[in-house]
Amino acid sequence: MKKRPKRHYDSTTRRAAAEQRRLAVLDSARRLFLEKGYGSTTMPAIAEASDVALDTVYATVGTKAELFKLLVESALSGQNEAVPADQRDYVQAIREEPDAARKLQIYAAALAEIQPRLAPLVQILQTAARLDSALGALWQDISSRRAANMRLLAKNLVSTGRVRAELTEATVADVLWSMNSPEFYLLLVGQRGWSPAEFGLWLADAWIRLLLRD
Repeated sequence: MKKRPKRHYDSTTRRAAAEQRRLAVLDSARRLFLEKGYGSTTMPAIAEASDVALDTVYATVGTKAELFKLLVESALSGQNEAVPADQRDYVQAIREEPDAARKLQIYAAALAEIQPRLAPLVQILQTAARLDSALGALWQDISSRRAANMRLLAKNLVSTGRVRAELTEATVADVLWSMNSPEFYLLLVGQRGWSPAEFGLWLADAWIRLLLRD
């Protein structure tokens, strides 16, 4: 009796299917978190909305807090995974750009794309951080990283020689930090009805006027 040939599974197809399930979980989770808030969104509800088993959700994205963290990191990177700040395209473009005004324009344009994804999640995070220690740690981590990144950007701007003489690096970093916040974006776009594009253009102009010499 002849042996049946061994079945060779297509690993590429399996990986593609797994990634499709992962994206379905991320999309459903984001929608449910934004609709219901963190506390009222359950992992079984996310599994049902994603049309996958609950065990698959945990195996794919981890705990509820880990899932929310992934959504925040994805909003920051513009991809479906976390990307370190120094590896993001706009950060590299800022570093390579010699002109200070253009650096600020690149960053403001990037924020106009990032904040529509990020700011609504940050609103949820700020509330949920009081209830979940893991999210509290995430909020502190995001805040610390943002402050550190603005110190690096301020140093980069000062190195061009275009920053106003009376401004220290610390002051420049604080101005950038305050105006790049999701809260600031939501005031103008969420409450005053600006478009993200209008916000980005205004932000670049405001930074140039506030921070740079003529």
